[in-house]
Amino acid sequence: MIYSVDVQITAPVNDTEVTDRVVDAIRNLFPEAEIESHPGELVATCHSMEAFSERLHEQAILDTARGAFFSGQEGDTFSFRLKKQAAFRGVVNFAVGDDSELGDIHVRVRVNDPDVESYVDHVAPPTEEGRPVDVE
Repeated sequence: MIYSVDVQITAPVNDTEVTDRVVDAIRNLFPEAEIESHPGELVATCHSMEAFSERLHEQAILDTARGAFFSGQEGDTFSFRLKKQAAFRGVVNFAVGDDSELGDIHVRVRVNDPDVESYVDHVAPPTEEGRPVDVE
């Protein structure tokens, strides 16, 4: 299956932060992202979430990820937020509630082909007793 997705990642860069550290936080979870620096913000784009998916599997948080993805779904897109500090350490930690003090990493994924549910199943497959279930 070939997936066609557009991933946009934005992260605020506060005056107290080192821009390169925020770049590293994004790269740790989305190594293929092309990152542009704008005043007070980084904007990154990529067309794959393979490395991110690997982290979800390694951390055994597939169900948590599916919940975050589907709760942020609108039509052919889904959005979620990640904690910057955790991302800097290469750890996926979904942000809930209000943005953290430093601001969160915002991720918006538009699925062009085939559809959101199929892509979520690819990135974070459903599980039974904590183990991924093959849906393809």
